[in-house]
Amino acid sequence: MALTEDQIAFQDAARSFAEAEMVPHAAQWDAEKIFPVDTLRQAAELGFAGIYVAEAHGGSALSRLDAAIIFEELAAGCTSTAAYISIHNMATWMIDRFGDDEVRARFVPDLCTMNHFASYCLTEPGSGSDAASLKTKAVRDGDHYVINGSKAFISGGGRADVYVCMVRTGDEGPGGVTCIAVEKDTPGLSFGAQERKMGWNSQPTAMVLFDDCRVPVANRIGAEGEGFRIAMAGLDGGRINIGACSIGAARACLERTIDYVKDRKQFGQRIADFQNTQFKLADMATELEAARMMIRGAAAKLDDGAPDRTQACAMAKRFATDVGFEVCNDALQLHGGYGYLMDHPIERYLRDCRVHQILEGTNEIMRVVISRKLLAD
Repeated sequence: MALTEDQIAFQDAARSFAEAEMVPHAAQWDAEKIFPVDTLRQAAELGFAGIYVAEAHGGSALSRLDAAIIFEELAAGCTSTAAYISIHNMATWMIDRFGDDEVRARFVPDLCTMNHFASYCLTEPGSGSDAASLKTKAVRDGDHYVINGSKAFISGGGRADVYVCMVRTGDEGPGGVTCIAVEKDTPGLSFGAQERKMGWNSQPTAMVLFDDCRVPVANRIGAEGEGFRIAMAGLDGGRINIGACSIGAARACLERTIDYVKDRKQFGQRIADFQNTQFKLADMATELEAARMMIRGAAAKLDDGAPDRTQACAMAKRFATDVGFEVCNDALQLHGGYGYLMDHPIERYLRDCRVHQILEGTNEIMRVVISRKLLAD
């Protein structure tokens, strides 16, 4: 799939930014658990905070394919930070796409500059893969909803300014779910302790807690009962983005590994000269290119509104995140003991990539989405 001149320009801009502003700091962000606000806002200045948000309120109005190209480059710089930018884009797009004029004007401009940060709140302690069983309840009280419940594993939790939340306003099941934006200083909103994680350390993660949290009805995104549909629409793009982030991490590991095996010698020769190494690198590059093509193909289907876009996004996410982790793991193996050390970035890319097989719908749930479509009457 040949890139257009514009897409090559986006790619070059994202790569230059990642190499200059992310790569030199990524290890420190990981080790010290730093949320790099200034760097994120620099990314926003390039249009990366509202990539596929409409121009009316500051978005870049690019395509999902453009976004996939950009996220691959950003993730090659710092996978954890790129993944947060992906989540922020998803939440911002949901407000822009499904909110009314007033709510868009109120929230979207500050999100597109990253003056404000966004979080996506669907998962709960008791509802992960079974997202439609969520229990967080919102009861209408005049011009407000009173929300009680909790959300788990929320990227940006405790640090974000806007929480795009799926809450239950009606009966059990997906039809009873509504989407609402909750602002950080709302009375009754609080946060759990920061989670201690294997990776993704440059973004905060915490539970989001609601205790008689009063949120204006004016903050609702879409109509009552449309929340689950909105959440799933957001996830189609989120799955493309996170797959692209896996590809970026894996590509960075492959590039570093090629340099390493050309330099490292054992048994009197470069390990690059062993056929086993050559075949492993060939497989890594082939799998990585196949994953890239799947991600970009699914992104194009999402842009075109193709009938099978949700299935294509699930397929691409499942394949790309599995391949991404496997390539990072193979890169670590080829580095031997050095790959296991924090002096080298390979182990960090691997740790940051692992969660991509879990979030935005586990890869097991991706198989459910795919097979359900295949077996539909």
